[in-house]
Amino acid sequence: MSILEFVKGLNWSIVLLFTLLYLYQGFYLVVGLLLRRHKDRHEPSRLHRFAVVVSARNEEQVIGELLDSLRKQNYPQELLDLYVVADNCTDDTAGAARKAGAFVYERRDPIHKGKGYAMDYLFRQLKEEGKDCYDGYFVFDADNLVDPNFVREMNRTFDKGYDAVTCYRNSKNFGDNWISAGYSIWFLREARFLNFPRTLLGTNCHVSGTGFLVSAKVIEENGGWPFHLLTEDIQFSVDCAIRGKRIGYCDSAVIYDEQPVTFRQSWDQRLRWSKGFYQVDREYTVPLLKGMLRPGRLGTSCYDMFVTVAPGMLLTLAMILFNAVVLAACLTQPAYLAARVIHETVGFIGSSLGNFYLGLLLYGLCTVLSEWKHIQAPALKKLGYVFTFPIFMFTYIPISIAALVRKVEWKPIYHTATKRVGGMG
Repeated sequence: MSILEFVKGLNWSIVLLFTLLYLYQGFYLVVGLLLRRHKDRHEPSRLHRFAVVVSARNEEQVIGELLDSLRKQNYPQELLDLYVVADNCTDDTAGAARKAGAFVYERRDPIHKGKGYAMDYLFRQLKEEGKDCYDGYFVFDADNLVDPNFVREMNRTFDKGYDAVTCYRNSKNFGDNWISAGYSIWFLREARFLNFPRTLLGTNCHVSGTGFLVSAKVIEENGGWPFHLLTEDIQFSVDCAIRGKRIGYCDSAVIYDEQPVTFRQSWDQRLRWSKGFYQVDREYTVPLLKGMLRPGRLGTSCYDMFVTVAPGMLLTLAMILFNAVVLAACLTQPAYLAARVIHETVGFIGSSLGNFYLGLLLYGLCTVLSEWKHIQAPALKKLGYVFTFPIFMFTYIPISIAALVRKVEWKPIYHTATKRVGGMG
């Protein structure tokens, strides 16, 4: 076999592999477009008792707005308690939370940092104090704002027997710049074209950092919150898929959060996410592969989670670099051979980058058009940021490489946007 045949065969094998792996997400896209007006008609058997859990570090400026939106829920207040862990704070987050009506626990632990540890601390405290009397726990970030009907709608879905429920995640600041818009489009796409079809088709969703509900039964079985990787939300989702726990999606429950607007903040956050995905890959790839062999929903959910956490971007990058090396090496070969190799390698590199951009552009366009009325930004910004969305995703390439070699620790993202839900439309 010649080097040209080898390169061509390897390139086509990778293209075919990715096509087969991700084909089902194209089906999800169709389902999300055709059934986007689907309404949940389930009438809950009862109004469940919930607790809200917020891990906050130096969030004095925004946490009051979150708690205020929770106090204004269209849900009996006696069935909704608010708990805040002021985690290693150097400001008056605790005072602001108490003023807003929350039960506050102040935690000091410079070694075990991060949201997962703070949540585990709170669950253990509630159990020790005999306050673990809830049906489920909502998890929010301090910068969130919550639609007035959020808890009522989540209760409707939770009542179907799910072990966890995630929601429709929107943004406070879509129109700030291309970075905040990139985040916003990604989360809107995740809600509309991943979690929404997953629930309709009976497979597992995954939770995304904030705005989700976990049953008290799951917390009890886990002995708290034992998920301490850098992406504890994905770790939890993968664990649920492997164990056969059901995660549903509530399309009518809406939260708003503040997205980073500087590349420095975005780099730090996504570096942590990328490192966390590698951690999940290391610990859960084998259990996911075994889980894929199970029949029905269990196997499908494990497959979906496997594809979600698989380092596909790194494999694509590796193939591009491989073709670039072959391209450089062939320049020393006879002209007739070099020309054929150049055609193959340059064609693969160009088509890979081009298809990546066009695929993301299509997803961005479908997302923005589908969710047009839910996006709070001028029309020109909505359309303009569709074209910058693939560029935002391209910046994951150096981030993914850096995450391979750098030691990454959890860092807080400081928030300042204080828009109220009533002003979000």
